[in-house]
Amino acid sequence: MTPEAGNTGTLTLAGLPIGHRDDAPPRLLRALEGAAIIAAEDTRRLRRFAARAGIRLGGQTGARIVSYYDANESRRAEELLSDLRAGHDVLVVTDAGMPGVSDPGYRLVTACVEAGVRVTAVPGPSAVTTALVLSGLPTDRFCFEGFPPRKGTAGRLAELAAERRTMVFFESPHRLAATLAAMAEAFGPKRRAAVCRELTKTHEEVRRAPLAELAEWARGEVRGEITVVVAGADPAPVSRDPADLAAAVADREAEGVARKQAIHQIAKERGLPKREVYDAVHR
Repeated sequence: MTPEAGNTGTLTLAGLPIGHRDDAPPRLLRALEGAAIIAAEDTRRLRRFAARAGIRLGGQTGARIVSYYDANESRRAEELLSDLRAGHDVLVVTDAGMPGVSDPGYRLVTACVEAGVRVTAVPGPSAVTTALVLSGLPTDRFCFEGFPPRKGTAGRLAELAAERRTMVFFESPHRLAATLAAMAEAFGPKRRAAVCRELTKTHEEVRRAPLAELAEWARGEVRGEITVVVAGADPAPVSRDPADLAAAVADREAEGVARKQAIHQIAKERGLPKREVYDAVHR
């Protein structure tokens, strides 16, 4: 049996600013001042942030601050879960952005959900959505792909070549040129993209160009935090050949779909008038 949520502490995931410290909302500062236990990706960076913001971590009594990063995530998650089960609240922060998004946090959240521990969040700025809206690319549908793998990059990108949604990636400066070149190979050199660097910081830069041009630009020295946004693939041309339409309807009928419904489905999927599909079937 899992413990009752009321008998445990609460895990709070807090999003720190991705650049400009003034983006920290009052609720975040209150959470940091009121926390008894803080798990931070980099404890030194957290203390510097608190000093610049003019707050005392944990208030007058002070907070117990522990490191929580990739190398110790599994072990530390078990320790923090024990604290939560004992009734202590835990606040998790990363260097920037939301915990669990290409940063530590997922394992602890999963463990808390399984243990019946309450999980909540203090939302904050996101490099993913900030880069997306600055890219100039479609925002109605998008997907986040995180960091491309160090090995098998070409294979992963090939799997995404037909992805219709706008894609958002993270990348390190020293791998940016190679990754953009691989994207140009997989998605085509003319695919639109944007490289967003140092978002919300003093030297913020957004470069919008086809992938081949961006790959050439990135061969020079590029520094800072990088987010890459790539346009989705153009839709494949829709066949209006009557024989093809009739065959598509016949395939649906073979699956047990009534002819009238099959005609409606094919017309909707291909963006064609139902009458055109109907005539193709009965021609």
